Amino acid sequence: MARSCAICGKVSMGGFNPQSSGSNRVRAHRRYQPNLQPFQLTDKNGSTSRALVCTRCRRTATKSAR
Repeated sequence: MARSCAICGKVSMGGFNPQSSGSNRVRAHRRYQPNLQPFQLTDKNGSTSRALVCTRCRRTATKSAR
């Protein structure tokens, strides 16, 4: 299973290494990984489950719970 956010579905993104740009014409490829953290999600039934969630969704979930 790919590493993705359980809420928004954010996945890794391809790009170029910033140190290889500039006067160097050969750009090295790299992957930008989402910052996934373990988080306990509560269902409508009240049961909890652990899932990997990105920090943006985690912040929004704890913010709306207050």
